[in-house]
Amino acid sequence: MTPAPDLQQMLRGAALRVTRPRLAVLGAVHAHPHADTDTVIGAVRRDLPTVSHQAVYDCLSALTTAGLVRRIQPAGSVARYEARIGDNHHHVVCRSCGTVADVDCAVGHAPCLTAADDHGFAVEEAEVIYWGTCPACAATTAAAAPVPADAATGT
Repeated sequence: MTPAPDLQQMLRGAALRVTRPRLAVLGAVHAHPHADTDTVIGAVRRDLPTVSHQAVYDCLSALTTAGLVRRIQPAGSVARYEARIGDNHHHVVCRSCGTVADVDCAVGHAPCLTAADDHGFAVEEAEVIYWGTCPACAATTAAAAPVPADAATGT
């Protein structure tokens, strides 16, 4: 089991003031990888019931700007936040339910950062999203699929 991060030290290390809302938001992002804003607000309100939506948005913005959390937004999805930063990992997204999971870089040391033609850019990061169907949705789809008539009768 990974030890709990020292959230206060993380904030101080990023030159951010340690406040209850920032601690709660950072803790929520660590506890709920790939959480959308509503999920973060719900988690924060368990500890700070009166925190406003705007305060959570402001905290998420400050934490993202400071590099303590990463904001991702797969096509057609709301923004999501994660605490796994700085390792150039990617994501796999279920087209059916929207579940997001981390995917390590495919081969070698960040091969996706070597573009076939970088047009002179100094490439620092690549965002790769794999799309598909998660195991739970695939199982539900398979279970709901009609059985062909010849398979049911054995003819």
